Amino acid sequence: MTSPTTTSLARLDAGPTPPADAAEWLTGHLDQIRASVAGHGAVLVRGLGLDGRAAASAALRQVIGEAVTEREGFAPRDRHGDGVHSSSHWPADQPMCMHNELSYAAEVPGLMAFACLTPPTRGGVTALADTRAVLRDLPAELTEPFRRDGWLLTRHFNPLVGLPWQDAFGTDDPKAVDEYAARNAIDVRWDADGGLHTRQLRPAVVTHPGTGDDCWFNQIAFLNEWTMAPEVREFLTQEFGPEGLPFNTFHADGTPLDRETVDLINEVYEQHTVREPWQRGDLMVVDNIRMAHSREPYQGEREILVGLGEPFRP
Repeated sequence: MTSPTTTSLARLDAGPTPPADAAEWLTGHLDQIRASVAGHGAVLVRGLGLDGRAAASAALRQVIGEAVTEREGFAPRDRHGDGVHSSSHWPADQPMCMHNELSYAAEVPGLMAFACLTPPTRGGVTALADTRAVLRDLPAELTEPFRRDGWLLTRHFNPLVGLPWQDAFGTDDPKAVDEYAARNAIDVRWDADGGLHTRQLRPAVVTHPGTGDDCWFNQIAFLNEWTMAPEVREFLTQEFGPEGLPFNTFHADGTPLDRETVDLINEVYEQHTVREPWQRGDLMVVDNIRMAHSREPYQGEREILVGLGEPFRP
């Protein structure tokens, strides 16, 4: 029987009226915010009155600490300063399943923050799940090989599907990509037409640097072919072949995951998921190691800015 969820979201109210300067208010409450994140894994600050991208960006920079520059992204983002971006431009009718941000990279953000400028009319929740509880409740026969050997991510960058490698790596120089790959334990293969294939092996279970807890820290299910919409998977497979999918995940030795395994991982995430609908001006600060997050389908306009900070090498 699955244990009750341990996922929780602390709350902090900025007051009956928004502060005149949200970033200044956050400076005075930063210790309280960090303590809430340490105790609960995430905190929602409500009532800040963030009324534009400049105010939201300043608030995010105030709470994320040392900024992390995103590399190896999967979907386009708009940049709003060091460590601050728009949320990923991902189709509104398709979910972004539970994952830890940049958990396929050699250096990851230990902390994330989200600022809501425009809440959607329906859906669009950034949900959370405690990765300690997910690890605890997944079957040991599933987790132990990943704990021991890690997980494998493959990507195929081509001009027709997904994010171009130039955007993912922040350069149009193939030699710079090769150098980045060498520094970050990524195997690369270039096609004659300029397409890029990459393979990287990453840990699936990470010890939290602050608490010492083991956390299910990866994107094994999110970036797997079985999590794609069936019609999208079928089209991409027919068009580019199984090795031409824009991304896929495997056991460390390259053995494919079956659908039942991927579905089970997503089911256990769901059992430990908490949701809070966005309100305009919300700020949510999240421990990216302890908490996985998702983005649910939505209707209407939605604008969330994201801050990435506190670099950590698992």
